[in-house]
Amino acid sequence: MTPRIALALIAALAAPASAQITRHGSITAAGAWSRATSSRASIGAGYVTVRNTGAQADRLVSATSPRAAKVEIHTMSLDDGIMRMRPLPNGLEVPAGGEALLAPGGNHIMLIGLKSPLKAGERVPATLRFARAGDVRIQFKVVGAGSTVAGVRQGGHQ
Repeated sequence: MTPRIALALIAALAAPASAQITRHGSITAAGAWSRATSSRASIGAGYVTVRNTGAQADRLVSATSPRAAKVEIHTMSLDDGIMRMRPLPNGLEVPAGGEALLAPGGNHIMLIGLKSPLKAGERVPATLRFARAGDVRIQFKVVGAGSTVAGVRQGGHQ
């Protein structure tokens, strides 16, 4: 067994059983998660790591979920000491041989017009649409509202 294969096996065994990995073409989506929302919340956020093993860049162009009226790809930035969130109308590039991290405090998926609150322990289906790879179906694992760790990634506050 080569060292590279051995390391891959160790990494796979070390990942929590709850970590979901979905692959379509050269795109892999891993560790999709979201935080529980209050009973009156109309929005939620989703986080996921997207990897592109292809030789050409791809672009996450849109997303949908049966749990939300609308889903958008958003970014957060600090402008004059104020944190601002805005949609990315042209989507998010996933570089060739690279990854795009959608995480608290940065790029993320916004679930707008929730049809029901997100509850800890459930899974929320979503479809990510890529310019080259097409549709990738994922499920956001919903964790407690105050959680800072989910799946295989650690995040800050929402």
